[in-house]
Amino acid sequence: MSVRHTHQEAREPSRIGGRTLKNAPISEGGAAPVPGYGGVAKALHWLIFLLLVAQYAVAWTMPGIHRGTRPEGLINVHLSLGLVILALAVLRLLWRVAHPVPLPRDNMPAWQYRGAQIVHALLYLVLIVLPLMGWANASARGWTVHFLGLLPLPRILPTGSPLGRELGDIHVWASYALLALVGLHFAAALYHRFWLRDRVLERMLPGAG
Repeated sequence: MSVRHTHQEAREPSRIGGRTLKNAPISEGGAAPVPGYGGVAKALHWLIFLLLVAQYAVAWTMPGIHRGTRPEGLINVHLSLGLVILALAVLRLLWRVAHPVPLPRDNMPAWQYRGAQIVHALLYLVLIVLPLMGWANASARGWTVHFLGLLPLPRILPTGSPLGRELGDIHVWASYALLALVGLHFAAALYHRFWLRDRVLERMLPGAG
């Protein structure tokens, strides 16, 4: 009886958080399976990453912004990319709330688990706030920002706003903070892959289950 009961349990799909995980890999020793992200979450994740690479490349090669600078050429591209990243970051956050994937806790100390939560929260925060600060600075300069270069968006601060000027300076420092967070996120993924040898990195890779 006990043998048949064990085999039956092995055939049943795993469940985490009330959701059935079909074909979820079971680690040796009976550890809980590590849930993976769906196709939409993966697509948004990697699309935002690629756009960030393009955005930083544009930011480091575009001319400096001074008094009297017009939003032309690479500056206009920078503004447009920022708005696209903002829209995708909001969409990614809403999708995550509607389709939560819990962080794996097996073999993870409490401080690492809490740290991962904090880094994820800060990434979403900066991805949303950073483009808003750029938009505010553009509004203070009297620029009209276009979404995808086509749809003109309203100014969120009046022209000449001192707050908008200050947000422009903070925008620069926040961009370096985002780089640091992405670097920390990437280092943690490599740590899980090559040191802990678990599926934390694999569950976000395209084509992985």
